[in-house]
Amino acid sequence: MGVTVVIPSRYASTRFPGKPLADLCGKPMIQWVYERSALCESVDRVIVATDDDRIARAVESFGGDVVLTRSDHPTGTDRLAEVAAGLDDELIVNVQGDEPLIDPMMIEAAVAPLLADDSIPMGTLKTPLTCMDEFENPNVVKVVTDQQGFALYFSRAPIPHPRDFNHELELRWPELATAKHIGLYVYRREFLLKYPHLQATPLETQECLEQLRALEHGYRIRVAETNLVGQGVDTPEDLERVKVLLNTLL
Repeated sequence: MGVTVVIPSRYASTRFPGKPLADLCGKPMIQWVYERSALCESVDRVIVATDDDRIARAVESFGGDVVLTRSDHPTGTDRLAEVAAGLDDELIVNVQGDEPLIDPMMIEAAVAPLLADDSIPMGTLKTPLTCMDEFENPNVVKVVTDQQGFALYFSRAPIPHPRDFNHELELRWPELATAKHIGLYVYRREFLLKYPHLQATPLETQECLEQLRALEHGYRIRVAETNLVGQGVDTPEDLERVKVLLNTLL
């Protein structure tokens, strides 16, 4: 069963234009993401999906595999599906292009359930919350799962509500049956090709969380747990922090 990582990459960014090509210790950031993803033992191939010639040339310059896609995709998943249509691999992994320190074992953890059970259409990751502020922060997406590890719901709201100890939340937040969602996704190719054609759903629209479309249409999402976390780069300040981390590792 083939596994391909696809890294959607766009040049335009409100907070950090040209982010994929930003220099990070002598390499463009997209190269770090590419090379880190390729270290995963289960991955057979890594592809950058972009609509920008500058990014495509940069990927080709370090010997990477790149596919030029249409520029009118409303979401990264649509871009992913365009690439998947030309592939034969059974599993497609969506790795964000702004995660230069992604640990290959995160990809391994996400794909493992789908390699073991071919009835699962989609997978992702969760990691424990580190503080109560994360629980209350709408920019930190929470996920609650059933006893088999399948997602019940994703939300920007603080879920679940601890009725019996809400007044003690500052002390007892570690007891919450919730986790922080990590935006790394694995799709079975057949399902991914259907995904862009599924009608957008009310909860997806209200939460601005695309994965809710799958749940609202009745598809299961397996959520694997990991203690590993990435260091996403959204701003030039984030890039400087990652540079400091990399310099301690190199």
